[in-house]
Amino acid sequence: MHGPAGRRLAAAVLTVVTVTAGATACSSDGGGTSTKAGDSTYTIWDPYPQFDKSSAWAKLLDGCGTKAGVKIKRTAFDTSDLTNKALLAAQQDNSADVLIVDNPVVSTLAEAGVLTTTDDNKLDTSKVDPNLLAAGQSGGKTYGTPIGANTLALYYNKAVLKKAGVDISSVKDWKSLTAALAKVKAAGKKGITFSAIGTEEGSFQFLPWFWGSGAELTALDSDQAVSALSLWKSWLDKGYAPNSVINNTQTTSWQEFAGGDYAFSENGTWQLANADKAGFDYGVIPVPAASGGAAAAPTGGEFVTVPVQGDTGRYATTQKLVSCLSNSQNQLETDTTLSYVAPTSEVQNKQVTADPKLKPWVDAVKAAKGRTSDDLGTKYPKISEQLWKAVQSALSGSASPKDALGSAQSAVK
Repeated sequence: MHGPAGRRLAAAVLTVVTVTAGATACSSDGGGTSTKAGDSTYTIWDPYPQFDKSSAWAKLLDGCGTKAGVKIKRTAFDTSDLTNKALLAAQQDNSADVLIVDNPVVSTLAEAGVLTTTDDNKLDTSKVDPNLLAAGQSGGKTYGTPIGANTLALYYNKAVLKKAGVDISSVKDWKSLTAALAKVKAAGKKGITFSAIGTEEGSFQFLPWFWGSGAELTALDSDQAVSALSLWKSWLDKGYAPNSVINNTQTTSWQEFAGGDYAFSENGTWQLANADKAGFDYGVIPVPAASGGAAAAPTGGEFVTVPVQGDTGRYATTQKLVSCLSNSQNQLETDTTLSYVAPTSEVQNKQVTADPKLKPWVDAVKAAKGRTSDDLGTKYPKISEQLWKAVQSALSGSASPKDALGSAQSAVK
């Protein structure tokens, strides 16, 4: 790779920025290389080391290879390690044929010249929900297709709300949610827990409230943004949320909720299995926007992408592999395995039919938004860092929400 694209790639290798939301806990299985053992072997890299060779996921990959008439060499990496390896492999013209990456990473790889566009690779994304596809778009071009999505919503403990005399159907906006928290506290129980830690997880959890206020990531210090951070701060001041949220990860926040004393927990689809094991009846509602309706929550989940190859003759077979992985039948099986919501309405409807408890999650995903959407691309990590720093400053009391966000916007500029 030469010229401007090559320079972009070299810079990206030196300054890789990966943004993950901790939807799944992954550890590397030792990795590998993308060395291609001849034209009949196609390489696939993914961020799912929790799935071994005997898993349904690995068998799906092999099956898609068989249908395309090729053998599959699959290597699984930890999410952040995968991004580094992808950039280095591209620099050496040794990229995998298929690369499955966390959705905020797509813009990093695209801007570095690592990925082909859907115009180039002929992937059909016509059935994908536009709000989910946007996470893989940069500069007016689309790079890959989502394999599935997860997002955030509010879990609630039915027994705690009943004791407090709260009808969940009354919780429709910030005002009614705060009123519910007041009743819960008055009844001797705890209100809401979430993660406001000073990492991407903190930004990820704050974004539904930020976007739900009408704020935009290009103006961190807007009145709407200040209202969102003021909401969280007021909950801590009134004892509706614990001070522990400042250090909570999404996992420790969930553990607080699983204790059975909290009315609400902001968390994701990946906690569904744990919710079923919690020992109490629970429900799920979308995070409410300030004035009602579902707030846009950030999307998690991966994109299936096709890296640039020196041998362009490989693209035709690669397109068959990706199409196989993303067809309706396989999408249903894969997203069920990953606890993801499918990226198309057709498969979402099948998921809800099979498991009605997924209905609020499908609603949340339909209202969700990619963190790098609005053409933010690689600007997002810097914005996110300033956002979580502002949240930390305001919740700790070291700065007012207005001053904290003002400093964040100045730093971004």
